[in-house]
Amino acid sequence: MDSEEFSLPLSRLANERLHAMVPGGAHTYAKGDDQYPENLAPVISHGQGAHVWDIDGNRYIEYGSGLRSVSLGHAHPRVIEAVRRELDRGSNFVRPSVVEVEAAERFLATVPTAEMVKFAKNGSDATTAAVRLARAVTGRPRVAVCGDHPFFSVDDWFIGTTPMNAGIPAATTDLTVAFPYGNLAATEELLTRHQGEVACLILEPATHTEPPPGYLQGFRELADRHGCVLVFDEMITGLRWSEAGAQGLYGVVPDLSTFGKALGNGFAVSALAGRRDLMERGGLRHSGDRVFLLSTTHGAETHSLAAAMAVLTTYVEEGITARLHALGERLAAGVRDAAAAMGVGDHLVVRGRASNLVFATLDENRQPSQPYRTLFLRRLLAGGVLAPSFVVSSALDDADIDHTVEVVAQACAVYRKALDAGDPTPWLGGRPVQPVFRRRA
Repeated sequence: MDSEEFSLPLSRLANERLHAMVPGGAHTYAKGDDQYPENLAPVISHGQGAHVWDIDGNRYIEYGSGLRSVSLGHAHPRVIEAVRRELDRGSNFVRPSVVEVEAAERFLATVPTAEMVKFAKNGSDATTAAVRLARAVTGRPRVAVCGDHPFFSVDDWFIGTTPMNAGIPAATTDLTVAFPYGNLAATEELLTRHQGEVACLILEPATHTEPPPGYLQGFRELADRHGCVLVFDEMITGLRWSEAGAQGLYGVVPDLSTFGKALGNGFAVSALAGRRDLMERGGLRHSGDRVFLLSTTHGAETHSLAAAMAVLTTYVEEGITARLHALGERLAAGVRDAAAAMGVGDHLVVRGRASNLVFATLDENRQPSQPYRTLFLRRLLAGGVLAPSFVVSSALDDADIDHTVEVVAQACAVYRKALDAGDPTPWLGGRPVQPVFRRRA
């Protein structure tokens, strides 16, 4: 279908209804319609495997499913079966369910570098608990975050460092400092400047680039030397890098780590894991001051923990991580070849680990461009590809990848026309897409 003819009238009306009731029109900023071309933000009816259908009746091959959370594909049989077994047994009780015992055992068996685990519902609660715990055990006020990584928490200690810092006192923000990824010397300088003040170092162990040789090992030593708690945010790397996360792949053990996203295949579950002596400070078997670690009414909802166990089992038994890498390698090669063939290989750039691919859209000067991203997304949507990223799920098959590459090639032909014209505006169909973190709407 020609992108100029492609329209989503029912989705457009539903988006208007959402904006009238829900601030931002979505419950996650990254799902907002400002992230998509104007009037081309599909509202989803349902999903199955690697495909989703919008309320206008269009089917899409979906990437980045559920903001990377649905890594096995929608309505995965093993996960759904595990969830259904619990639904008739009750979801929440006044005392722990036996499912909590089983889920903790399964998690710690899969992530053997952790000694204890506590489950919650979202990533922000887990990372904030890690920060609170680090401050408690060190008696230090400051948090050092990797400034090259886009998101750690909705809570004040992190959001205060972003352009969307309205409502957050400067005194809170001042306690968070940033270090660059891959630069041990700069981090050492930061820790020396704030000698004895930094409670923890928190970073994603890897993102769109592999860690430089020896970096994570050196980072571990740096944290030890300065008495900081080392926290790995494994929300994305957990399961996608290896069943035991990036720490399992690279062999560097953090003091604390946080998991989520892929852990529940779309069901709400996250985890804070780590060293027993630290984690126990939030428990009942220690003599120090008690830390209010994580205490959530719905954190141990039985069917979500059952989903997590099914996910962990499926990853291990079916070699899902390897499949994600194989699918991603096929997709990346196809997209790069298509872009090169259309003369835009230096402008549409695929980056990242094969299991976690993203793409950059660069303008005539090879600078990141939201208008060119808009042009590209419009053509993908018209071709039945919903792809805010190229993050794969294991439900994709070779035919899905091949179709995606065909649509990418068509989009790249238009991309080339816009580059030749020196102006993508005629192909945008409205305002360009927007970055999530910006000060003004």
